[in-house]
Amino acid sequence: MLEVKKEAFGELPLGGGTVEKFLLTSNTVKVEIISLGCIITSLKTKDRGGKFSDIVLGFDHLEGYLSEHPYFGAAIGRVANRIAKGKFTVEGHDYQLAINDGSNSLHGGVKGFDKVIWFPEILPDGVRFFRISPDGEEGYPGELKVWISYTLKDDELTINYRAQTSKATPVNLTNHAYFNLGGQGSSNIYDHEFTIEADCYLPLDETLIPTGKIMPVQDTPFDLRKPKELGKHLQKFQLDGFDHNFCLVQRKEPHFCARAYHPPSGRMIEVYATQPGIQFYTGNFLDGTLKGKEGHVYFKHSGFCLETQNWPNAINQPNFPDVLLYPGDEYNTTTCFKFSVS
Repeated sequence: MLEVKKEAFGELPLGGGTVEKFLLTSNTVKVEIISLGCIITSLKTKDRGGKFSDIVLGFDHLEGYLSEHPYFGAAIGRVANRIAKGKFTVEGHDYQLAINDGSNSLHGGVKGFDKVIWFPEILPDGVRFFRISPDGEEGYPGELKVWISYTLKDDELTINYRAQTSKATPVNLTNHAYFNLGGQGSSNIYDHEFTIEADCYLPLDETLIPTGKIMPVQDTPFDLRKPKELGKHLQKFQLDGFDHNFCLVQRKEPHFCARAYHPPSGRMIEVYATQPGIQFYTGNFLDGTLKGKEGHVYFKHSGFCLETQNWPNAINQPNFPDVLLYPGDEYNTTTCFKFSVS
């Protein structure tokens, strides 16, 4: 039996309005999402002993999300991931985006979808958020109407993204939840096992922009087609961590693409998606400067992200999947997180 509740989460400064929180509760999963950035602030699942623990990084109060943070739990847009030098050309027009990551534009710019208030609508099985991104916002062309729905059924959290535009524009939406299946207070994710159903990945340059090559994972550290324990894997290959796009088979219906398993607790996440890529990120830039829930400090590799999305910098790579949305068409993608215990 699913229960959907709404309550106030906090007030924005200078009379900016109330941020609302929506609680979705099933027998096995408890999710909390706020109207600021469609942020997942809490996600509780059971371990093999039946104990609920919160398995996403974040903050106890609104103030944490209003300060600088690495997109904890947030909806990302208009374009997730990096665009080289923040530049692209569409239909003969050159566009310059806000630069907010070295020489590149990252996750929608200085004020992306993660930093704005969305308009909520309660659904029988969840909540739908809506906003209009104005023409020219952060440098992007076209007025973009966006709907993001979070629905919960038993042990499955499904996120659906829809968008419509008035001008041709790149669109690539995702959620940036950081997971640690050990729960709050777990210092790292080295004891997690990861599987990614991808035969190829995108190598990166020194600014984390894909080089344009599509490389097979076979005989590389990026072959995660069979479960790999993260700590041992990083040590074996002398890796600093992952922040890479893995290339998926794109289908109209969500299909299995990744799994994370935590043997000590028995918790598992399986990811199903319709997108052509998944960004596996191991919290490499967490550096101990952020104090999160219950005062816990988030150090490097204390959380992981499995962000289903189009390929990074696709707007500038003709051999990458098309990222442009045109007037009259609809962007529509779905990601499902299935939680279980073994």
